[in-house]
Amino acid sequence: MSKASSASCLRFRSLHVESPPIIPTLTTSYVHGTSSTPLLHDTVAEALQKSVERWPDREAMVFLQDGVRKTYAEFQQDVDRAAAGLLALGLRKGDRLGMWGPNTYEWILSQFATAKAGIIQVSVNPAYQQMEVEHALRKVGCQAIVCPTEFRTQKYSDMLKKICPEIESSSPGDIKSARLPELRSVILLDSRQPGMFHFDDVMQAGDSRHVKQLQDLQKKLSFDDPINIQFTSGTTGAPKGATLSHHNIVNNAYFVGKRVGYTWKPHHRVCVPVPLYHCFGSVGGGIAMAVHGLSLVFPSAGYSGKANLEAMQSERCTYVYGTPTMYIDMLNQPDLAKYDLSSVEGGLVAGAPCPPELVKKVVLQMGIKEMTIGYGTTENSPVTFLGCPLDNMERKSETVGYIIDHTEAKIVNPTTGQIMPLGMKGEIMVRGFCVMLEYWSEQAKTQECITKEGWYRTGDIGSLDAYGYCKIDGRIKDMLIRGGENIYPAEIEQFLHTHPKVKEAQVVGVKDPRMGEEVCACIKLVDGQECTAEEIKAYCKGQIAHFKIPRYVLFMTSFPLTITGKIQKQKLREEVEKQLN
Repeated sequence: MSKASSASCLRFRSLHVESPPIIPTLTTSYVHGTSSTPLLHDTVAEALQKSVERWPDREAMVFLQDGVRKTYAEFQQDVDRAAAGLLALGLRKGDRLGMWGPNTYEWILSQFATAKAGIIQVSVNPAYQQMEVEHALRKVGCQAIVCPTEFRTQKYSDMLKKICPEIESSSPGDIKSARLPELRSVILLDSRQPGMFHFDDVMQAGDSRHVKQLQDLQKKLSFDDPINIQFTSGTTGAPKGATLSHHNIVNNAYFVGKRVGYTWKPHHRVCVPVPLYHCFGSVGGGIAMAVHGLSLVFPSAGYSGKANLEAMQSERCTYVYGTPTMYIDMLNQPDLAKYDLSSVEGGLVAGAPCPPELVKKVVLQMGIKEMTIGYGTTENSPVTFLGCPLDNMERKSETVGYIIDHTEAKIVNPTTGQIMPLGMKGEIMVRGFCVMLEYWSEQAKTQECITKEGWYRTGDIGSLDAYGYCKIDGRIKDMLIRGGENIYPAEIEQFLHTHPKVKEAQVVGVKDPRMGEEVCACIKLVDGQECTAEEIKAYCKGQIAHFKIPRYVLFMTSFPLTITGKIQKQKLREEVEKQLN
């Protein structure tokens, strides 16, 4: 084969992703993001160490609500003390430690201390109730759990005492519980209670032997070791523990940061309102800080739109993270115009499907020019597609960007597994360094979603264009079939978001004896607005295909949410069917 023809063959399969794709090279729905930047081979501790050596006096993080500020050098000192303390408590490499609570300094400190000691950190949703936390801790066999005594309405220590009444008569570090047989230690952040450690005890527990033990341990840590267990949302049943390695999260944080400009722009100050228990916060926040030398600004322990705006202004943040709902909240703050957000150059929106109108509003009303949408899943550490800050508005708002470096994706027919023609919708599948190791101790569930060839089935419907940009059309299980037509709710939802009176829209299918399913739009209106079903239907007419126009329109004040704030479509569908009989 001549050089020219072999080059043209290659052109159709790979996409060099060092800069935004400007030539339409794809001929089918398969893409491989090639890169001249090699994968990193650091553990989490090594990544942090490099930044500490490079920027010892740079601020690593600020927790505004608690008044905590730490430089890289101070943070590293705390990490070493906490890691030695965990070893002194008897925790060993490979043990699991649960972190259960809102965004506090101890959360991120525990994240790096566990990683340095080779202990697997289990991110537990701070909103979990007693039954859910018991399920999570038992499923992965946590030997220790760190939490505040309480936060807002959540009574963490009381819930643990109800699950394990043995705690109160145990000595700290020697719990023997019938319902959580592997649990030995409960570590409270802010109070002293019978049978439990205070976080200060951990910080004081390590002596020179444990410091030596920690140093020796560094030679035994491998970047392929599991280091973090993240529970998936559980919109499809009980949450599963996605198990991620150092390699998964260090590289994901690195290449996401590289895409948004952390590697070539000077020092970034990033506003992080997203929760740390979610991989957007722990990888995009914590790990990216260690890899890129960022300064993280945490506005508040629990989410507050007003606190975000105040933090961006007072701390002169250059970048902001958020889910679509968080940006909607910030845009709806009545005094948005009074905040000086001139320092904020860019932002990342991820965690849920983002309507194009929302991106446009953030750019126009908040003045954040370099907005990008990211797409991923917890099982992919998390980001697999991401836009470039300099993309045009159409790409910025209507796509989730192009494939991340060193990653492959293909769009397949969900039934046959065949690759779809370019531009056609199908299931998104991903292969590469970002794919998790497993669902913790659930081999059958792991094999259901990772093929023997290493492809991860996302369960999401999307399509690729010739430039490799991806559009997301929703979840396979959300798809509805009306009279033989496949309808993707996300498409109708995005259209409804262009209506000036609509604050948020969710579309579900409801049973229909003739059509099989009919389209129902559930709408939250902008505060103070009134609207009728007829007005919404008239708005759709001539704008979207007749079979996509909602047969039913319901106005709602709230939607049922999962613990991670995602819409529970199944529950919404049940509520709607009950309402419509």
